[in-house]
Amino acid sequence: MKIVKLGQQGLKVPGVGLGCMGMSEFYGQSDDTKSLKLLDESLEIGCNFWDTADMYGPFTNEELLGKALANRREKVILATKFGIKRGQDGAWFGISGSPEYVKACCDASLKRLNTDYIDLYYQHRPDPEVPIEETIGTMAELVQAGKVRYIGLSESSAEDLEKAHHTHPISALQTELSLWSRDVEQSILPKARELGIGFVAYSPLGRGFLTGAIKQRDDLEQGDWRLSNPRFSEEAIVNNQKLVEKVKEIATEKNITPSQVALAWVLARGDDIATIPGTRHSKYLNLNWATQVIVLSKKEKAELDAFSRKFKVVGERY
Repeated sequence: MKIVKLGQQGLKVPGVGLGCMGMSEFYGQSDDTKSLKLLDESLEIGCNFWDTADMYGPFTNEELLGKALANRREKVILATKFGIKRGQDGAWFGISGSPEYVKACCDASLKRLNTDYIDLYYQHRPDPEVPIEETIGTMAELVQAGKVRYIGLSESSAEDLEKAHHTHPISALQTELSLWSRDVEQSILPKARELGIGFVAYSPLGRGFLTGAIKQRDDLEQGDWRLSNPRFSEEAIVNNQKLVEKVKEIATEKNITPSQVALAWVLARGDDIATIPGTRHSKYLNLNWATQVIVLSKKEKAELDAFSRKFKVVGERY
């Protein structure tokens, strides 16, 4: 198992964690009973780095994990986020990083998660109306109060990352990174490494596209948010399949799955990178977990690196 040290403050996580968002929203129908069973299995195999956010559901994903944590809280490295405001009915109300909002969100998350501390607490998105130093200062108070162990940011700029880190040590930056989303490598990932901040890659499988399972829009369930994502338009799917074919080529040569090739590529980007692929299925949970022992050769990594750098992905990330 790959162990990743996130930041200089001592937080260690497995290289492959579990993104829990899809168990409650965004990716079609879900079933809490099946999700709880999958969370049980996740712990059994050692995949104990669970990622959620208050806005998933909204709010119900944290409640789901709260049930799963019962009587075994100490076995889980729990990450959640605040900052994207939603109503109980799912309505969207923008972003907030105000001190009052941060404190209220933390207390609400602790209650839903049925715990008295959060291992890694992220600001989900930066609030342009509130200085990052002010938000992080409030998060630091949560650390001092024992409600939070480590602080993280999500989708932060390099500039905000540095300002935040000078206010209070940041352990992790969570941002999208995969063979079809590499923008972070230009300045943000280098800045994180300069500051000694760990990196948590979300959507390392390209929101499922790099697995090769999505060949047309009809492969997505009604209600799946990807149907409104620019990279899943009919035109984009046709074009972006060329990248999947390259991944499949290497997967066939190594006798592993395309998802394992795509995930192994992200893990190989550095010892400071952890991943949180999401799934609702035991088969994929185990395939993802097993990827930690897969080693891509220098030639394979170079081929994927060169192809993905030159490849023109159709569609913005959001």
